Amino acid sequence: MAKKKETYESKVLKLEEILLEMENREVTLEEAICKYEEGMKLYSDLYKTLQEAEGKIKILTDKGEEDFHQED
Repeated sequence: MAKKKETYESKVLKLEEILLEMENREVTLEEAICKYEEGMKLYSDLYKTLQEAEGKIKILTDKGEEDFHQED
């Protein structure tokens, strides 16, 4: 069975949960390190998603400007 792809929003929520858990002073050092690693992976994934979206938007915007100028 194929793994369901997580949405951007669900990753943001997970990252927020990790941050809240790490703010809790009851977390052991080992747990904090695991949470930090998980959080950094999520951050990296989120950043990559934003970069890809920005690239797509730039392409669409540039294409739209070309079409607009051709109609003049």
